[in-house]
Amino acid sequence: MTEPPHALRVLLVDDHALIRAGLASLLRAWQFEVVGEAADGAAAVEAVRQLHPDVVFMDIRMPDMNGLEATRAIKAEWPAVRVVILTVSDDEGDLFEAVKSGAEGYLLKDLAEDEFEKFVEQMRRGEPVISPRLARNLLNEFTHVGRANAAVGAPQESGLTPRERDVLTEVARGGRTREVALRLGISENTVNFHLKNIFGKLHLRNRAEVVAWAVQRGYLRR
Repeated sequence: MTEPPHALRVLLVDDHALIRAGLASLLRAWQFEVVGEAADGAAAVEAVRQLHPDVVFMDIRMPDMNGLEATRAIKAEWPAVRVVILTVSDDEGDLFEAVKSGAEGYLLKDLAEDEFEKFVEQMRRGEPVISPRLARNLLNEFTHVGRANAAVGAPQESGLTPRERDVLTEVARGGRTREVALRLGISENTVNFHLKNIFGKLHLRNRAEVVAWAVQRGYLRR
């Protein structure tokens, strides 16, 4: 009899205690293990060091070290820890900086509870999550960057192998690692190996950037 998957360990980072308490209550009801809380970025980095969470929900506007600085510090030392920004800021600069810093998600605090639960379930499955009205901004930015690169003759696929292009296409269509492996007849480790190469060749940081890059270049139509 196989054991059920362990509850994801979550760290909550926000300078408002009431928000942390509300999030903790919701996440525990949804079978997450809230292992700790922090009120600023520096405390968040130290908490990750001590508590080893799987996921960090991170605010941006905090005293001392802000959430974006903390995200960069966490991803540099513990790249496997998933960071999801949870903020009131719909500023495009914050969104793009969060993605560049390695965040796997960017959610706004004005989400309804059922919307937040939906995104949390996506995050539990390892999928990137972005509030809908910000997703278009991200795609538009990558469209602009792609056109600028094309204008100066930048390579469109940066030396991707045929198999890497196959993986890229499946990921752009929303496939998770297991699904991509099944569709292509390869192992999950091989999918992850190809994804690592894709990140390096295209100078991307995570699946959200891969999807935006691929959509802009028409991979979903292939």
